[in-house]
Order: sequence, then C-alpha cells, then structure tokens
Amino acid sequence: MFADPVLRDPVLTAAPGRLCASLIGPATELAADEALAASVAALVQRGVRTPTRTAVIQAGSAADIARRVRAVLHDRHLDPISMDDPAEAVECSRFALYRAFRANYGLAPSDYQRLLRLRTARRLFAAGRSISEAAIEAGFADQAHLTRWFQRCYGITPRVYSEAVQSTGSSVASVNVTKYGPSVKLSEVSSPM
Repeated sequence: MFADPVLRDPVLTAAPGRLCASLIGPATELAADEALAASVAALVQRGVRTPTRTAVIQAGSAADIARRVRAVLHDRHLDPISMDDPAEAVECSRFALYRAFRANYGLAPSDYQRLLRLRTARRLFAAGRSISEAAIEAGFADQAHLTRWFQRCYGITPRVYSEAVQSTGSSVASVNVTKYGPSVKLSEVSSPM
C-alpha cells in the first residue's frame, strides 16, 4: 500500500501530532477517536501510492448519515460518548461517519457536541447556576475547561455572560454585554444549530 517508507508531507506529519495531543490532553473520547480517524485518513489519502479499494459513500447517504449522527449528538450531548456509539446507531464505520459529518456540517462531531454543551451552559447561567455547577452539568471536565471554550467561542468569559444575564434578566439569546467591552449580542455569535 505504501511505496515509500519515509514520506515528507507537512499535512501528514501534523496528523499524528494532533492525535498525541488529544490522547495526552483533556480531550473527550469522541475527540480522541476523531483524531485517530483523521490520522488514518491522512495517512491513506496522502501516503498511499497504489489504488486501494474503499467503500464509496454516495452524496445522499452521506447527508443521511450526517443528519442521523447530528440527532444522536443532540440526544446524548451531555454523555461521554465515543465514535463507536454514533457509528453503531447509524450503522456505518467510524471513518465514514467522520467524513460524512464533516462534509455536511463543516466541523467534527466532537466540535458540534462541544457547541451543544456550550449552549447548555448558557441556559444554566440564565437559570442562575454558578460557573462550576454549569461546567459539570454541561459535560465539561471542570470550570477552567468551560471557561477556555466559552471564551474561545463567544469572546467573553462565562462570568461576564452570567453577570449580564442576571443583571438584565434577559433571555439567553438577547444578552448585550456592552458594559464589559465591545457590543456583542450573543444571538449574533450563537452556534449554527
């Protein structure tokens, strides 16, 4: 399958690095499985010099797989799931699942799950939960894990968001945090779900 024992390819070189980082770092099991799938896919796509037999997923079935995986993630976004769980639910391989989901939604299933968890955390803040309580209830490892992702996705900290929601009594989607920095309406930066 591989004509050369040594490949000089920066994309291929980066894939195992991401895999190691997900195995060592605080990544979810789903994210680690995705990193493995991406590494294997990169190795096969960029390293194979001879034709191989692969199962071809038609566009209609890929969209169906992605839609069904999305439904599984919505139902179980707070659960610690692996790539095998949605693969069994939609009856396809982990690799086909990853490719179909990424092609249809533009992000990995673990990223989508994280966005669902962030949305849950926002609802919990609106309900008056503390940041540490919301972190655990929304499926994050701890408060720091939630804070890191919340700030990365929304540009503000959970504390700023929580204070803005509590002080205005507004709904989760209409909070305007001008007091703490640039005017950001969270409905404008909400996840694409």
